[in-house]
Formats: sequence, structure tokens, C-alpha cells
Amino acid sequence: MPEMPEVQGLVDFLRGRVVGLQITRATVAAIAALKTYDPPVTALQGTTVTAVDRHGKFLDVSTDAGTHLVFHLAKAGWLRWYDALPSTVLRPGKTPIALRVGFSDGSGFDLTEAGTKKSLAVYVVRAPDEVPGIARLGPDPLDPDFSRDTLAGLLSGRRTQIKGVLRDQSILAGVGNAYSDEILHAAKMSPYALASSLDDAEIDRLYDAMTATLAEALAAASGKPPADLKDAKRRGMRVHGRRGEACPVCGEEVRSVFFADNSLEYCPTCQTGGKILADRRLSRLLK
Repeated sequence: MPEMPEVQGLVDFLRGRVVGLQITRATVAAIAALKTYDPPVTALQGTTVTAVDRHGKFLDVSTDAGTHLVFHLAKAGWLRWYDALPSTVLRPGKTPIALRVGFSDGSGFDLTEAGTKKSLAVYVVRAPDEVPGIARLGPDPLDPDFSRDTLAGLLSGRRTQIKGVLRDQSILAGVGNAYSDEILHAAKMSPYALASSLDDAEIDRLYDAMTATLAEALAAASGKPPADLKDAKRRGMRVHGRRGEACPVCGEEVRSVFFADNSLEYCPTCQTGGKILADRRLSRLLK
């Protein structure tokens, strides 16, 4: 799933290429992906792009008509860029393409989604906060005003596992499954630790790990075209997606915990005092 650093990479890429261009085409090929009807998608045609921004994991293309094309790539979505947009006819139900957008210089992009469980979402709105997912976003950890005390306030009184807190977009915007694994590994913290139980030193460690991990990932994504962002993300992972490999810090085997539709990865030596967390489909913890 694209998370904050990759979405910001897409924002930076598009900002450098489409601001000032006119939208000449906006074609929906997967009707289920379009979550709004007023304004219609056709309202984008003939407008000029004035800005490209990010809200958590949502990407927002603003136009001079006051409309916004907002999309969320979900788990298996991606943006495919073309310097010369293909002229092929899109056949709904016969293509992985959900949306095709063209610009006045002949360039454009497709939003694509792999697999059978489709959750990519496209919105055409007059203001970003008309999108429910944006309206309920928590603070963004890349915001200059996001401080250690901001994080402490978010954690206070939450008797919820820290892994879940980091992934909850209404608490913290932009961090998903992969970077929550990376942040917790850098902080030397169990994914099952209760947020409300963290002491001052642990909060300090978590804040430092979060800011450093996201800044490093953002630097890795910066300046890369969409086609290279996924590989850049994978290369930067220390534990996420590294099950069975050696932890780069201590050499211990990276372990996984499997859930219904995802998994988490961690290092027992660095994060859980040597305890092996069990597959949650079977039990909560191996004693």
C-alpha cells in the first residue's frame, strides 16, 4: 500500500509536471472507484491545474474552477505516468485501469488497481474536506508543528496497541502497515505495547524514530518517477516484508504475525525482549 512518503513522491512528481496544464480528459473505467457525482467528472475537462497536494494518503489535484480531483490508492492501487497518453479505448471491466487523466501537452496518467478486491477511491469535490476520509484525518507527522508533545497527547489515555494507533488515520495521518513496522523497529518497541503505558523516555524514542524513519523514506522517494517509487520503498525496509531475513541491527531472524488481510514484521531481540509473537489467527502470544 502506498503510504505517506510514496504519496508525497507522487505529489512532488505531478506538481513538477502538471501545474499550469489544462485537463483535456478524465475518463472513469471502473465505475465503483468513483465515490462522488456532483460535480461530475466531466467538470474537470477544460480546467487548469493550479496545485497538487497531499492529505494523509490522499492525493489532491486542484483546478482553477475550484474543483478538486482527489484519489486514494488503497492497498493495490498505483499511478502510471505517460509522457504521451495512450489513445487506446478503455473497456470497463476489461482493464485494471480505474481512471485515465490527460493534459494539454499530451501527457497523462492512469490510476490502476491489481487484484479482485477493489478499494481504490476517486472523488471530484469542491473542497478536500468533502471527502470523508480527509475530514477525519488526524495530524500529519510531517507537519512542522507536529512535536513530541503532540505525539504524547495523541497517546495519552489510549489503551490500544501502539501498532494500531500508528495506523489509525483518525489519530495520525499517513502512516500505514509498512512504516508502522519500521518506526516500531527503530524505536525498539513491541507492536503490542499499549499506547497509554509508554513512559516519557519511550515516547521520546518513538517520536525520534517516527521523524527519522519518515524523513529518510521521504528523501528516498524525492525526485523519483512513479515507476521507481515502489522499489525505493522496498529497498528502504529493514523489517517490513523481510520475514526470515536477518535484522540489520542485531542479526536475529525477522518474524511475522499474520492477520486476516495483512501481517506485521518485527525483530524479537530488538523489540520484544526475545519473545516470539504468535500468529494471531491461532493465539495472542507464545509464552
